[in-house]
Amino acid sequence: MAKAAFYITTPIYYVNDIPHIGHAYTTLACDVIARFKRLDGYDVMFLTGTDEHGQKVEKSAAAKNKNPQEFCDEVSGRFRELARFMNFSNDDFIRTTEQRHKISCQALWRQLEDSGNIYLDKYSGWYSVRDEAYYAENELVPGENGQKLAPTGAAVEWVEEESYFFKLSAWADDLLKWYQTVPATVLPVSRRNEVSSFVKGGLRDLSISRTSFSWGIPVPGNDKHIMYVWIDALANYLTAAGYPDVDSDRFRKFWPADIHMVGKDILRFHAVYWPAFLMAAGIEPPKRVFAHGWWTNEGRKISKSLGNVIDPFAIVEEFGLDQVRYFLMREVPFGKDGDFSRHAMIARINSDLANDLGNLAQRSLSMIFKNCDHRIPECGDLTPEDQAILVKADTLLANLRELMDCQKINRTVEVIWKLVSDCNGYFAGQAPWTLKTSDPARMATVLYVTAEVVRQIAILTSFIMPDSAAKLLDQLNVDADQRGFDQLGPVGRLTPGTMIDKPEGVFPRYVEKDRDQ
Repeated sequence: MAKAAFYITTPIYYVNDIPHIGHAYTTLACDVIARFKRLDGYDVMFLTGTDEHGQKVEKSAAAKNKNPQEFCDEVSGRFRELARFMNFSNDDFIRTTEQRHKISCQALWRQLEDSGNIYLDKYSGWYSVRDEAYYAENELVPGENGQKLAPTGAAVEWVEEESYFFKLSAWADDLLKWYQTVPATVLPVSRRNEVSSFVKGGLRDLSISRTSFSWGIPVPGNDKHIMYVWIDALANYLTAAGYPDVDSDRFRKFWPADIHMVGKDILRFHAVYWPAFLMAAGIEPPKRVFAHGWWTNEGRKISKSLGNVIDPFAIVEEFGLDQVRYFLMREVPFGKDGDFSRHAMIARINSDLANDLGNLAQRSLSMIFKNCDHRIPECGDLTPEDQAILVKADTLLANLRELMDCQKINRTVEVIWKLVSDCNGYFAGQAPWTLKTSDPARMATVLYVTAEVVRQIAILTSFIMPDSAAKLLDQLNVDADQRGFDQLGPVGRLTPGTMIDKPEGVFPRYVEKDRDQ
């Protein structure tokens, strides 16, 4: 039986700057979802990459005395390095300067043109180079010295040039119907309301080509124009799925995408322009666009000028990879803004990881190693307490699936940690250390049940903390092919008599160093 397909994407990251915590957060969320689906038996395609065209890139390259391609090669490499460093499991990494993408983009343009949704006219209006976006007069806010600013705070300039336009205004009704599709096509609900309101306010046709710079994909049949960077960028999702070969097995399998994960600042492009482009081209729109929030740093907005940009490489080096992965996915309700603080990070490491899960595994497995001849013990008759904790572990997956299908990642982690807490309570309540001489058979049963729940917790956390979970499963001597969700519950129970090595702590406590030294 063929596996069900699942296609998830990050936005492709603009190469005008080096990776920061926002990039790591978005890709991590996609990685966690992709790993969850793989563990649950899906054939997953997880895509990330870099957006390498546009006026901003051209200017950034010139500022560094490099040609645009050389500049893109360098910065794109840093995003690849981040993916490796953060243990992201992406199946593809796309660059918009690749030939496969040029072919895909131009095919999409022709499809839009053939359908009558593109026309040539002249554009005059406000444009932000930083945002690569056009803004209406009523969207602008005043800046210093009379400067007009976009809602994002970016400077805008008045642009007048010949341009191709996309008939965005014709797709308002279709977009509003798409927003009401079940299951939800735009989440969180507040974001769906935001784009619905924008569309109901009236759509203007969209300028989709430029002639004032050259770093981009040429418009088919008119090399004087290059494509608007957002048509170019958004089409990457189609490119990776095999477009324009819509009859290919790959395209049929993975399109439409299940989730486009984006930051809330680029929601309009993904939830208004992109589905309209696809509908106009006769291509099914994605199943969902999810817009997550932004991070602050110790309560302050992150910005270069404040010097408080969070470097993902630096925080992983200090706190540990899986510790950072856990914190970012646990700390904030996914979809809302969150605050990165050292105090909160250290508290999560020492309380949740070192104390709760780490001590549970270390204490129980150490007792098995010392008192059960280095072997998983025999399990005797189960008491109601034994059965209760096993049932909690055996039946947790259905709840997690429901939460992950709504991208409630932090809630998913919380539910798993409730099982960790309950297992700690079970272990303390049964006090197997008091049974070593009085009732060794009962001690063995308690240790077996605890180890079995730890096994399931390790599998259930492996999509969040893959390295740490693997270490726990290694200590239990669980075979590599027995670590999927299909091994949860009775089917994958630990085999009594299995040898284990002396356990080692997986989650060391974090001790704050004197930062003035």
